[in-house]
Amino acid sequence: MAVYTKVSAEEIGQFLTRFDVGTLLSAKGIAEGVENSNYLLETTQGKYILTLYEKRVDPADLPFFIALLDHLAAHGCLVPPMIADREGEKIQQLCGRSACLITFLSGVSVSHPTITQAEAMGQALGGMHGALADFKPERRNILDHDGWRALAEQCGPAQLDNIAPGLAEAIAQELDHLDAHWPHELPRSAIHADLFPDNVLMLGDRVTGLIDFYFSCTDIRAYDLAVTHAAWCFSEDGSDFYKPISQALISGYQSAFTLSDAERQALPLLARGAALRFLLTRAYDWINTPAGALVTRKDPQAFLHRLQFYQTHPDIFTI
Repeated sequence: MAVYTKVSAEEIGQFLTRFDVGTLLSAKGIAEGVENSNYLLETTQGKYILTLYEKRVDPADLPFFIALLDHLAAHGCLVPPMIADREGEKIQQLCGRSACLITFLSGVSVSHPTITQAEAMGQALGGMHGALADFKPERRNILDHDGWRALAEQCGPAQLDNIAPGLAEAIAQELDHLDAHWPHELPRSAIHADLFPDNVLMLGDRVTGLIDFYFSCTDIRAYDLAVTHAAWCFSEDGSDFYKPISQALISGYQSAFTLSDAERQALPLLARGAALRFLLTRAYDWINTPAGALVTRKDPQAFLHRLQFYQTHPDIFTI
C-alpha cells in the first residue's frame, strides 16, 4: 500500500455518501507498499480501506479482482471483498482514479514470522489454492517470466549497476538461465503472486486475512508458493535464510494442498524466478519513484541476496 494521490477529508466524506457505511470520522494515508493509494477510514459504522488505483493497475482488470475476492470469500477464505454502493456498483471514480471501498479485516502484519505463523501461512495459501480450483476467469500475469527481460531493459544497465556493481550482468545471466529452463508445463491457476508478510494479517498464530490481490493473475500455481517462500523465509535484507521457517511454510501448505512431484522438483527454479521478479520490480521502483511520493522504497539488493542463495542451494525445498 502507499499514497500517490492525495484526497482531502471533504472529498472522502462526499465519496462515502454513495455507500451505507456511515459518515467519516477519520482518514489516514497508508505509506507501506509501492502500488496504489490507500487510506484507512473510520466511520460511524466501522473501519474500511479506500484504494485508488495507480500506474500498474489497469481499470479493466478490476472485474477480475472483484470476482476473485468474491469467489474466495464465498469459499470461506479470509479475504476483504470490495463493497458495493447503493446502486450495486463496486468500481467508483475519485480524484481522476478508479477507486474501491474495501472491507477492513482485523489483524497485524508480522515482521519476524515464527515457525507456527509460517505453518499457518502455508495452510492459508494451500487453502486458497484449493478454493481456486474451480475459478474460471483468467488474467495474464503482466510481470511473468516472459516480461522480465523487458523490465530489465527498462531499468537500464547503467542504472542497475548504480544499485550494485555488476548487477546488470548478473540479471542478464539469470534471464538466460530461466529462459532455457522455465517449467511452462506445470499446472496453472489463479494465484496471489505477492504474499509478503505485509499482505497477510495475523492475530497471534492465526491468519485473519490475505490482502492486496492487485498482482493476482493466472500463472503456474507452484510459483505462488515460491513467491511466498522468498518473502517469508529470509531476513529483510535477504542475507539470512531461515530453514525452520521454510520447512514450516512448505509443510503447512502441503497439509492443505498437495504438491505434485513435478511441482516440488521445479520449486528451486521457480524460487529463482520469484527472486528475480522482485529484484527487477524493486530496481525499477528504486529508479523511478517520484520525488515527494508518500511511499517506502525497498532495497533491490535484498532480492539479489535471495537470488544468489537460491542459485547455490537448490536442495532447500526437501523436507
